Amino acid sequence: MITAIVLTKNEERNIVDCIESLLWCDEILVIDDNSEDKTVQIVEKLKNDKVKVIIHPLNNDFSKQRNFALREAKQEWVLFVDADERVSLSLQYEILSSITDSLSNYSGYYIRRCDNMWGKELKYGETGGNSFLRLIKKEKGEWVGKVHESLRIKGKTGTLRNPLIHHPHQDITQFLQEINFYTDLRANELFDKKIKVYWWTIIFYPLGKFIFNYGIKRGFLDGIRGLIFAILMSLHSFLVRGKLWQLWQKK
Repeated sequence: MITAIVLTKNEERNIVDCIESLLWCDEILVIDDNSEDKTVQIVEKLKNDKVKVIIHPLNNDFSKQRNFALREAKQEWVLFVDADERVSLSLQYEILSSITDSLSNYSGYYIRRCDNMWGKELKYGETGGNSFLRLIKKEKGEWVGKVHESLRIKGKTGTLRNPLIHHPHQDITQFLQEINFYTDLRANELFDKKIKVYWWTIIFYPLGKFIFNYGIKRGFLDGIRGLIFAILMSLHSFLVRGKLWQLWQKK
């Protein structure tokens, strides 16, 4: 009835807890981008017939990776979960109830994500109250975008009440490493689309993002965690545009 898909790359610290929250699914596909740690060995040691590891290179394109996984899924419904996310018991019951409802005509469902940063939930700022299309009928959806990818779906969508529990960026060092990786991908994606960058966008876009997330979206109410998060996400915007400028200079 339902396949869970988890993309991995060096997720040895997260993968067991993630899989354990998905064991109620009929199939769990771990699509691994040539991890250099013990992610694959840890999954294989679980010796669970439901869990299958497929080694498949990301090649800097998250949509292609997710669409590959979608083709590999054998069940009617597919749930996409990141390795640092957990499905609570209440969300599990809600998902099963929704996809077995004979009166429902939905092709997919949005799921709200609850971000826990360094021991505390972030309720405001960029992450506060975000919902993502993660649960779909296999034949109804397709991923688009190399990075910050999104699902295109045919048919009606609903929204589930219970959230995914998200434990991102276990420390600031990891956060910075991820920012560096994702900004490389995003800058190259924009460059491929022939999008230009100007000095004022390098300065004012990150500044505007900080004001929006920390002020307008009340990230300050999350305390020091909200401040750090808002600063680092503005750094993300700055690096995308700085790297994009550098790509145009090299052309």
